[in-house]
Amino acid sequence: MLNDVTFGQYYPAKSFVHNMDPRAKIVLLIAYLVAVFLADNFFALAAVIVFLILAVIFSRVPFGSVLRSVKMILFIIVFTAILNLFFYASDGELHILWQWKIITVSWEAIINMIFLAMRLFLLVMGTSILTLTTTPVALTDGLESLLTPLKWIRFPVHELALIMSIALRFIPTLIDETNRIISAQKARGADFETGGLIRRAKAMIPVLVPLLVSSLRRAEELGDAMDARCYSGAKGRTKYKKLTFSWRDLLGLLVLAGLITGIVFLNLYLGGKFAILNYFFAS
Repeated sequence: MLNDVTFGQYYPAKSFVHNMDPRAKIVLLIAYLVAVFLADNFFALAAVIVFLILAVIFSRVPFGSVLRSVKMILFIIVFTAILNLFFYASDGELHILWQWKIITVSWEAIINMIFLAMRLFLLVMGTSILTLTTTPVALTDGLESLLTPLKWIRFPVHELALIMSIALRFIPTLIDETNRIISAQKARGADFETGGLIRRAKAMIPVLVPLLVSSLRRAEELGDAMDARCYSGAKGRTKYKKLTFSWRDLLGLLVLAGLITGIVFLNLYLGGKFAILNYFFAS
C-alpha cells in the first residue's frame, strides 16, 4: 500500500550528485526553492523543469523513484489546485469563463491553478532528489556544519541536526512497519481497498494502534542503543569523515546561480504569468 513512497529513502549510486558535498546540496536545494517561487511565467517555469530533469539525470536515480515521491501528497496538490480554481480572488479584471453564484472560473484562476500545482510538484521533486542522493548521516553533518555559526548564541545545532537525521531515517522504517501491519490485518480479513473515503479511514484505525506501539518501542530501543554507546551530545565528538568542497559543488552553485539570473530576466522581459492573456484578450 505504501511501497511506492520514496521520500526519505536513500538510493545508493555513483553519480555526480551523490558525490557532491552535502552542504552544497542543502544550499542548492534552498536556492532551487527560491527559483521555483521566482518563476512567474511559463518560460521561467520551463527553465526550472529543465534544471530538475538534468538533476535527475546526473543523479542516476530512476525517474520513477523521484515521481513516486509526489504520490503521498498528490491529493493535497489536487485539492489545493481545485480550491484555487473555483475561489480565486483578484483585485484586477478577471476574464470569466464560467460563473455560478459565488463560484467563478476565470482564465486567471486556471493559470494560477497550473502554477500552484506545478510549484508544489517541483518543490517535492527537488526535496526528494536531496534525500535520495544523500544519506541521513551526511545530511546531519552538512546541516550541522552550515548551522555552526549559531553555536555562538548557544543554539543546539548538533541536537537539531540529530533530530532531523533520525526523523528522515525513520520514514522508510515506519513505511515498512505500516505495510507489515496492513498485511497482517489483511490476512485476518481486513478490507482497506473498498468503500468510500470514510470507511477506508475507519479501516485504518486498527493499524494506527500497533503502529504507535511499534514506534514507541523502536524509539526506546534507539535510546537504549545511544546510552549503551555513551552518547552525550556534541561535546567532545569528532568526525570520522571531514566534509570538503570540490569542483562539482562549485559547478552546481554556478549553474543554479545562472538559472536564478535567467529567471529574473525572463520575468522582467516577458512579464508575469498572466501576461499571456494579453495576446488573446487584447482590445
